[in-house]
Amino acid sequence: MTSFLDPLISFVSAHAWLGYLTLFLAALLEAVPVVGSVIPGSTIILALSALVPGGELKLQWVLLAAAAGAVLGDGSAYWIGHRRQREILTAWPLTNYPRVVAESETFFKRFGTWAVFFARFVPPIRAFVPVTAGALGMAPARFYAVNIPAILVWAPAHVLPGVLAVSAFHQYFGVPHHGHPFKHIWILTVVAVAIVVGIAVWIYRRRNGAGAATVKPRG
Repeated sequence: MTSFLDPLISFVSAHAWLGYLTLFLAALLEAVPVVGSVIPGSTIILALSALVPGGELKLQWVLLAAAAGAVLGDGSAYWIGHRRQREILTAWPLTNYPRVVAESETFFKRFGTWAVFFARFVPPIRAFVPVTAGALGMAPARFYAVNIPAILVWAPAHVLPGVLAVSAFHQYFGVPHHGHPFKHIWILTVVAVAIVVGIAVWIYRRRNGAGAATVKPRG
């Protein structure tokens, strides 16, 4: 069942730079407004972390690729908002996501500076809070003072679970890293959970939105 992953793992092992590039782009695109709502960046990072214990990818470069992508993605979104101010929140394509934009603005107003930190761990507003912070006039120094520490926590939180799980399994059962199916199981489990959670969130938001749309004011 997992044999189709073997060519992919072998390819990443032979072309590790493509694996790091994929991690970088996953983290970067996940931070881009609208695009970040579609790109499963966290899922990709969690899944590929299973390749660290076997040596296909190196831990330090995985962490660096994920962190660098997140810094560039969040920073780009922030500066777009900082330059265009509130105009960006009512411009295309954000106008197609009024609910998430409103949630991001409420989140930012509620938590203030700390919203930039907390949003790193809360999809889908993770892709909207940096641009919202810039649009609402948050100073660059304050933004980066919170954003960079958040990313330094976020990157290991997405990489280490896979590394530790796969390493613990191999150490406990005493099997070699190469060729053993547990890394396949981890990758497939992460992808399956992401799909289930994504569908559940989509159904919830759709029903919640539909319910709100049917409510009419009295009087």
